[in-house]
Amino acid sequence: MRNSISIRGYTKQLQSHLHEDYHQLVMPIQGNILIEMPKFVGKVTVGECVVIPSGTEHGFKADEIARFIVADLDVLPAHFFTGQLAVFSVTPPLLSYIHFIEKQLQHQVDNGLESSILNVFSMLLEQQTHAKPIDARLRAVQSHIAENIDKVLTINELAKISCLSATQFKKRFKESIGVTTLQYITEQRMEKAKALLTHTDLPVQLIAERVGYSDLSAFSRRFSKYFGLSPCKLTRQ
Repeated sequence: MRNSISIRGYTKQLQSHLHEDYHQLVMPIQGNILIEMPKFVGKVTVGECVVIPSGTEHGFKADEIARFIVADLDVLPAHFFTGQLAVFSVTPPLLSYIHFIEKQLQHQVDNGLESSILNVFSMLLEQQTHAKPIDARLRAVQSHIAENIDKVLTINELAKISCLSATQFKKRFKESIGVTTLQYITEQRMEKAKALLTHTDLPVQLIAERVGYSDLSAFSRRFSKYFGLSPCKLTRQ
């Protein structure tokens, strides 16, 4: 069995090898890495993960200051093998967890805790959709939406962040993400509202405000339409 997570750095000199008996995931936490393998040649940066199946020869190089979380795993979720993509964008929860792993591994050695970390990491991988990497300009927009979900978000504002015209931005966003910008914003707001309703005791009015709704009735209607039940059904008792 070879299941482990570690923090690694690489050199600017291109190296090449393969792993016969385990898969490897490389997730940048600082800088980027150049990967060369049959299914992918290019850079992998923060917010992305490269999957290197066992037996796959690959070349790699990176600046010495770059750092990566590397997971060596005996088994990967089955859906990781259903497509041809070798690199995917990680979900926000997994990205946050990756940064937690970095802090914990640098803090202390605790075999029991590291085993638990690996178990949670594996569960988050099961939930990870194997989505293709997103244009860095659109990823900047996604980050802005996540950080400002409680504010009014306009197409013109988001297009400016992406350095695209409003028309180009809307087209590229839908092509890359699969939904329109407004649909995406609604999804993010509703999912965050559901999490806050389920896991906190915040009043519904405050939750509505935290996801960008000043009108409680408008929030309740949107939530009910999205999930098929009212916000009150999810509030903690």
